[in-house]
Amino acid sequence: MASAALLENTSSKDVLAEGLIDLLKPAIQQLDLHVHSVRESQVELREHIDNLATELCRINEHQRVALDLDPYVKKLLNARRRVVLVNNILQNAQERLRRLNHNVAKETARRKTMLEASGVFASRSPSLP
Repeated sequence: MASAALLENTSSKDVLAEGLIDLLKPAIQQLDLHVHSVRESQVELREHIDNLATELCRINEHQRVALDLDPYVKKLLNARRRVVLVNNILQNAQERLRRLNHNVAKETARRKTMLEASGVFASRSPSLP
């Protein structure tokens, strides 16, 4: 009798945990897609900054009028450095999300296997609550 109550309590917890996992999984996947999209645009922005800095240096070298573009090049390089920093932060966050998603899937599979092995699904009668 006590083992049946314990099994029912464990089953309720597993159902609740599985429900939470099912609720969170789409949000995690959507967040992962958005992070991936932001990382791609960050890489594109970094490439544009590099091209602009190179072009400014080239213009500065070929100018006859003394126009100092070095401060602007430095600002661009500083902006590039910040883009790279944000990209690294996003990459780390995305990796954590990927590991979390993997662990959630692994835990879900483990619990499902454990419940199927214990016969909880097969032994339950439709008339029992």
